[in-house]
Amino acid sequence: MSSARSSMPEVPARMWAIRLHSPDGPAGLVYEQADTPRPKEGEALVRVFAAAITRGELDWPTDRLPAIPSYEFSGVVVAAAGEDRDTMVGDPVYALSAFDRDGAAAEYVAVRNEFLAPKPGSLGYVESAAVPLAALSAWQGLFDHGQLQKGQRVLVHGAAGGVGSYAVQLAHQHGAHVIGTASTRNLEAARKLGADQIIDSTSDRFEEAAKVVDLVFDTVGGDRLERSLAVLRAGGRLVSVAEEPPGERAAALGITATYFVVEPNRPQLLELARWIDRGAVRPLVDEVFPLADARKAFERSLGDHGAGKIVLRVADEAE
Repeated sequence: MSSARSSMPEVPARMWAIRLHSPDGPAGLVYEQADTPRPKEGEALVRVFAAAITRGELDWPTDRLPAIPSYEFSGVVVAAAGEDRDTMVGDPVYALSAFDRDGAAAEYVAVRNEFLAPKPGSLGYVESAAVPLAALSAWQGLFDHGQLQKGQRVLVHGAAGGVGSYAVQLAHQHGAHVIGTASTRNLEAARKLGADQIIDSTSDRFEEAAKVVDLVFDTVGGDRLERSLAVLRAGGRLVSVAEEPPGERAAALGITATYFVVEPNRPQLLELARWIDRGAVRPLVDEVFPLADARKAFERSLGDHGAGKIVLRVADEAE
C-alpha cells in the first residue's frame, strides 16, 4: 500500500495538458489548460506521473479534436467512482486506456477501473509508463495471435523498438529461438535483449539470413512485412501491429496472416509486472521529455531514434 494514500493532493478543476487541435501531426499540439476529467461510475481518476507515446498515434483521434494523446501511463489513483475493491485511492498504478477517449498526456486521466493494475514494484513511474501499450502488443501478438510455442523460431521486425524490444524478451523467456531485424545503431541493444540472431535491416536481406521460421511478428510494416512470407513455413503465422499483411498471398501459401490492434488487459498487465519484478523483462526508455515539450517528443518519435520508448514526464515522483 502506497504512502501516498495519506497525502492525496486536492484535485483542481483545471489541469495542464497536451491537446491535438488539428490533424497536422506534432505541429497540431498545444500545451494548455483543460478541464480536469471527472470519473464516472466504474472509473478512477489517476494523477499522471508519466505517459509514453507511440509513433503515429496522432493520426488516431483526428475525428474528435481537440484530443489528448498518449494511452499508456503510470500514476497514483486520487479518486474513484463506485465500489471497486481492486482500485484504491493512493495506489500506484499503470494501464493502457481506451483509444476512443482522451489519453494521459495531462496531469490527470479518467480510466475504467478494470484497466488499472498495480505498477511493477521494481520500476519507477517513467519506466512503468513505457510498459503497457508496447508490452501488451508484444504479449498479444506473440501468444494470443501468434500462438508461439517453446522451441519455435520467431522473427521480430523492429527488434529494438517500443513493441519489438518486449517481443524479443518475452519470446526469449518463453524458450523460443529469436531472430530480430534492427537498424545498425540498435543492433547491440537487440542482442542484449536476448535475440539469438540479429539482422541489420539497413544493409542485409533477412530472407537470406533468417531461413525458415514458425512466426513473424512485425512492428514496422512496409517492405519488411511484404517480404516476410518468404521465410515462413507452411502452416506458419504472420502477425503485424503495423498494417494489414498480404492476406491472399499468405493463404495461398498455407500461412495465417493477422493484423490486430492491442486491447487493454489488466490480467496481462499483472502477469507482465511479475515478469518485470523477477528480472525476466525490462523496459527500454530512449528519451524523457517534460510534458510541455511534447511536440518535440512526438517529432522525435517519427524519426530514427534509439532503442525503446519515448516518455513524457508529467510530474516529479517526489511530489
